[in-house]
Amino acid sequence: MTTNAELAARYSAVLPRFLHPLYDEPVSIDRGAGSYVWDVEGHRYLDFFGGVLTTMIGHAEPGVVAAVAEQAAKVAHTSTLYLSEPMIALAEAVVRVSGIPDARVFFTPSGSEANDAALLMATAYRGSNQILAMRNSYHGRSFATQAVTAQRAWSSTSFTGLSVSFVHGGYRLRSPFRSLDDEAYTQACTDDLVQIIDMTTAGTVAALIAEPIQGVGGFAVPPDGFFGAMGKVLAGHGILFISDEVQTGWGRTGDHFWGYEAHGIVPDLLTFAKGAANGVTLAGVVARAEIADAIDVTQFSTFGGNPLSAAAGLATLERVLADDLQGNAAAMGRRLVEGLAPTADQVPWIAELRGRGLMQALEIVHDGSLEPDRARTAAVLEGCRQRGLLVGRGGLYGNVIRITPMLNVTEAEIDEGLAALLSAIEAAA
Repeated sequence: MTTNAELAARYSAVLPRFLHPLYDEPVSIDRGAGSYVWDVEGHRYLDFFGGVLTTMIGHAEPGVVAAVAEQAAKVAHTSTLYLSEPMIALAEAVVRVSGIPDARVFFTPSGSEANDAALLMATAYRGSNQILAMRNSYHGRSFATQAVTAQRAWSSTSFTGLSVSFVHGGYRLRSPFRSLDDEAYTQACTDDLVQIIDMTTAGTVAALIAEPIQGVGGFAVPPDGFFGAMGKVLAGHGILFISDEVQTGWGRTGDHFWGYEAHGIVPDLLTFAKGAANGVTLAGVVARAEIADAIDVTQFSTFGGNPLSAAAGLATLERVLADDLQGNAAAMGRRLVEGLAPTADQVPWIAELRGRGLMQALEIVHDGSLEPDRARTAAVLEGCRQRGLLVGRGGLYGNVIRITPMLNVTEAEIDEGLAALLSAIEAAA
């Protein structure tokens, strides 16, 4: 039998050093069913991270498995150079739920490439390489998306063809405006946006790209209406708004299908990825036709929207809508928060419990301060694994526990996960 340790040794021998497993004792994922996975040694884990929010409606979900198998038996790949009914049908479905008028969809294999394509469309449409982004943001690992990522730990290079300015966003805990109420906080950040445009740009800015809830940044949530207020400033300058819905899309926030819907604004472009095909490679950008059509040279995507991905995407979206998994995300998110809140309020080294729906996070600090405590964060992370629960890690300083159950998680699974997490917190104290 292959062991986790043997796989870890092989992993480090052939993969680059910038890749490394999450745990001190790396976990393999051999198979899964619903909210659970098993490693090669037979250990079972309750999966509250889903491969970074990507397996969204359960491992080996029967409808997705059947759709992929049926499509694979017909044709696995064609590319956008050919007419593909699964791709076209998925694009039609995405357009219907996007909320963007007269929309067009361009499929890509990953969220990084989707955000890259959105930046390409926006800069082409506006004839400008100037971009606004948010502090504490993460938009991907590609060359262009690195430039709009405002986290040093994820910034591989400072070289870029974009001129980027960063504005205050939803990460309130470490903001100089953190003492303000929601309305005043939003106004302070909007005033900052005005000054950034006036002081650090040459006037013609292409777009603001923002996550409605910052994902890798530790599920930082701005006040409702935040981006609507910023949108008024953007509109006055003709600046486009790109909503990065890679982690917030497909109903995960519970309250809305898309994160932008909490803000009284419709984006000019939005991007999606992660759970869109329940673990199968699928991402894309949705844009108003006039913006997408600003690219007037021939483009194509080898793997974007390929028949297998499109079939999985359609099956996933249909399940989310038919079973009201957005509603389940809201209800189970409340149950998760109600179970965590008393401990988060009492434990002095938990600075904040934050999130929305089935995107919840705990930021961990040293007692009596806001100094990040990476060691204790690691202790909670490892403690969860030892108790059969997989959660994630993130935040600007790597001191945030991210908790993202499947959208169809049950009450019993939430309670099981809570028991393991609360026990891990107690042990870390």
